[in-house]
Parts: sequence; structure tokens; C-alpha cells
Amino acid sequence: MAVRGPLSGVTVVDLSRILAGPYCTLLMAELGARVIKVEPPGKGDDAREYGPFRNGKSTYFSSVNRGKESIALDLKSPADKRIFGQLLERADVLVENFRPGTLEKLGYGWETLHRAFPRLIYAAASGFGHTGPHSRHPAYDMVVQGLGGIMSITGHPGQPPVRIGASIGDIGAGLYTAVAINAALLHREKTGEATKVDVAMFDCQLALLENAIMRYTVTGEVPGPLGARHPSIAPFEAFATADGAMIIAAGNDGLFQKLCDALGRPELARNADYGTNDLRCQNEPALKREIEAVLRLKPTAAWIAVLEAAGIPCGPINNVAEALRHPQVVPRNMLVTVEDPVSGTLELAGNPLKFSAFDDPATRPPAPELDADRARLLRELGIEG
Repeated sequence: MAVRGPLSGVTVVDLSRILAGPYCTLLMAELGARVIKVEPPGKGDDAREYGPFRNGKSTYFSSVNRGKESIALDLKSPADKRIFGQLLERADVLVENFRPGTLEKLGYGWETLHRAFPRLIYAAASGFGHTGPHSRHPAYDMVVQGLGGIMSITGHPGQPPVRIGASIGDIGAGLYTAVAINAALLHREKTGEATKVDVAMFDCQLALLENAIMRYTVTGEVPGPLGARHPSIAPFEAFATADGAMIIAAGNDGLFQKLCDALGRPELARNADYGTNDLRCQNEPALKREIEAVLRLKPTAAWIAVLEAAGIPCGPINNVAEALRHPQVVPRNMLVTVEDPVSGTLELAGNPLKFSAFDDPATRPPAPELDADRARLLRELGIEG
């Protein structure tokens, strides 16, 4: 088999379902690992029932499970447990995102697995992690977005709470779990020691709060929603134009001077109220009015041409269709095709991780049908199925 990425030769047994764990193992597959998805018999991963559907198959499921293999195993069945054990003997990593305690009940807790398979890395992504008073509480993306504080700083002041438009609770946990697994693989390579990886969706939301925690612990002020405005940099937000809105991110004094010159308002850079970033943040409402008074004279496209020529970071506020038409998408291979035997041709998000040593093909293998790879896997294991 051709070397497909830096994780070629790594085998992942994937017990995860829905999004956090499958997103992690999608990244592992994109990096070249072999991912064997172990699903419960009958209906498999819950995500197989999430729309939109094409020809009866979930494209939601397809989007995060492409390039994997599937075998259906009942981990309460002695025969299937033997198959699962043989898969683990050949695996480098086990990934699961059950509520803590679930696998222990089935006889597959970390201590048991580590004794039986000392080179196996065990990665668990759960709502609250494997320690702490809430460790066994259930959680979905929306729950941790609320609990973790990120919803409290999203949206506009005085408006009802809104979730971030992407499933940042699940995706964040999937990303952090993938990072931790790669670190664990490197640690095993250096020392021979396998380890348990314990990632909590709630913890990841706190980590993703970026400067909000720092602002609270330093100032004692509880951050709130600011719309599209950055809390610590100005001008750095969405501004109204003649035909809509645009983003301007003038993140330092030099860029602010260039912005003022490009807008034909060089005197703003000399205004004592706007002389430093801190002053611009303090006087942001007045500064925004000054900038928008100019921007409203021309449409967004005209201003983007002017500001880009001046070297100022800026851009439109694209919808998804417009984002996919951006001229960077094709050369960066960020929309790949999947030829699915049930759904037909699918266009899915590409892999943002690029490596000079490995190809980034324009196509990807499809997501497997439930139990599609059973016969081949059993042959590999020397089991008559």
C-alpha cells in the first residue's frame, strides 16, 4: 500500500460515534492512519440517522467517516469480544467517546486494556473527562457550549443567547484528542510506553476561550458578547458599508495609520483619543462611527480593493457558498470529492493539514456502510466468518 501520510502504518480502532470522536479519527485517517470503525450491530453509529440524506444514506455521517472501515460488533457477545480483542492486538490506538465508566462495565477500562495490550494508546473524549464530580454526566455540543462560557461571549449585547454556528464543542474536543494522540504516539516511539489520553469537551471549551479567561482573572470583569468586535484590539470588527458590511482588522498602530490614509481621514491617526490601541479600544464606539461614515459612501467590493492595495487585512462576510468560491479553495484543495456507491458524488471539506512530503489528493474514499469490511477483517485476523 502506498504511504498516504505521516501516520501511515498506524492502526486506530474507533469505538466513537456522532462527532467528537469521529472527527478525531477523521483527522487520523487524513494523516494516513488506518481507522477501523467498530459499530454496534443493527443501526451502527447514531450519526447514520442524521440528515441531510442522499439516496437514503446520511451525508452527515459520510462527511466525518470517509476513508474508514466498518465492522459491527456486540461487545457483550463472547464471540464478538474475541474479534475485538484480536483487533486490539494489532492496533496502536483505541478511540472512544462514551460516558466514563461505560467501557469499564464491558471489561475494557484503561487498566485492563493496558495489562492486556501494553503498547495500545487509549484515547477517551467525553463531556467532562474521567475525573471530577461531573465526570459521568452526559453532554452534547450545545451543553458544553453553554457550560463552558463560549455562548456568553457570542452574539450581540442584550440579545438572546446563540450557539456558535459550528459544533465547536465536539470539533474542539476532536481536535485536542487528535493532538494528544499524536503526542502519545511520539512518546511511545521514544520510550516504549503507551498512555491514556483523557480529553473533556468542557475543558476544551475553557481552553478555547482564549483571552476571555485572562481578562476575567486580571480585571475581575465578566466578559460579555460584543457582536463582531474584538475585545482587546481596535479597529478590529465588522463595519457597515454602502451595500452591506465588511471586516477590517487593523491590529497595530502602523495598520491603523494606513487605514486612516486609505480612508482619506489621516487626521484620525493623529487624534489623541486614538493614539494607542488601548485608547482606540476605550473609544471604540466613536472610532467606529468615524470609520463607518466613510465606508458607507462606497460598496464593500470597492473598499476591499482600496484597503487590500494599502496592505490592510480586510474582507467580506461570506456565506458558505461564497466562501467555497474563494480563489484559495481550489489551489489549497479544500473541497474534495468522494465517490460514494450509495450517495453518488459528494463534495466535502478538504484537509487543512498540508505536508511537503505527502500528496493531498483531490478525491477521498467513501464512508463505509455498516459492517462493510467484516469479511475482509475476519480474513486478516484468521477467523472464519
